[in-house]
Amino acid sequence: MTQSPLVLTCGEPAGIGPELAIKAWQALRGTLPFVYIGDPRHLGTAPFQVIEHPAQAVAVAPTAMPVLAHDFDGSARKGLADPANAKGVIDVIARAVDLVQLGEARAMCTAPIHKKALKDGAGFAYPGHTEYLAALAGRNLSVMMLASDMLRVVPVTIHIPVAEVPQSLTARLLTDTVLITHAALKRDFGIAKPRLAVAGLNPHAGEGGAMGQEELDLITPTLDALRAQGLDISGPLPADTMFHARAREAYDVALCMYHDQALIPIKTLDFDRGVNVTLGLPFVRTSPDHGTAFDIAGQGIADPTSLIEALKLADHMAQMRGSDQGI
Repeated sequence: MTQSPLVLTCGEPAGIGPELAIKAWQALRGTLPFVYIGDPRHLGTAPFQVIEHPAQAVAVAPTAMPVLAHDFDGSARKGLADPANAKGVIDVIARAVDLVQLGEARAMCTAPIHKKALKDGAGFAYPGHTEYLAALAGRNLSVMMLASDMLRVVPVTIHIPVAEVPQSLTARLLTDTVLITHAALKRDFGIAKPRLAVAGLNPHAGEGGAMGQEELDLITPTLDALRAQGLDISGPLPADTMFHARAREAYDVALCMYHDQALIPIKTLDFDRGVNVTLGLPFVRTSPDHGTAFDIAGQGIADPTSLIEALKLADHMAQMRGSDQGI
């Protein structure tokens, strides 16, 4: 067993992140050691042990959840975000990035954050985890993938209004997203010859220009150029026929033009086991595919399945990369 554990960030402490961390530790214990970064006060009477260095997590994990303590300024009243905690949430993410980049943790997993609380409390300038992690890693672009055993999807544009999608969709963005996804499927998922399916932007993939020009003017020429480089790409395809069982057998990932076009299918097919993966970073990062769930926080009923799957996938991806964390 490797001596470097996974690292799990606490996320929004008023949400379900802390209780899911304990449930995940109870399910995994010493079989998949991880160290939690957060304020121990937010864990209540749960079985945890504060450690000084991530390397101690392997020995501690069989009997208690290892915790790297990080003091927060605010309270953690379940279901009610305190903006005073915003800086702590942001700093914990940065601390986890430092640990993986230093090799003291082999991959990171992040509990859900509440973006409005971060903006209100600390002027958080990023739409979400994906964009913030790209900035921390010094990357101009990172790619969001949602993955489960049933489906992998990638939205080309992410956290922007639907009205802004056509202007934001460029040949450069589509090309970079395809190439980053293709490389990640080979290295992180072990798929030697990835098959990529790409959705159109408009209904019926534009239907030859009758329902929009983006497919003819932008998407098709970009995909043709990528196919000329040897990539196995189908599309642009009508999004409404891409996700039934027979269609899914023909590709390893579906790239979609905007957020909901990609996320609705996977959340419908496999809501509990979907995992958010950030591609294009020099380290492995995963996250459960759900939010802070303020409405059930503290009730002990939150389902840890997605977090457990996220930790398992982070472990798998780290093993696929071996000692090479660069990209």
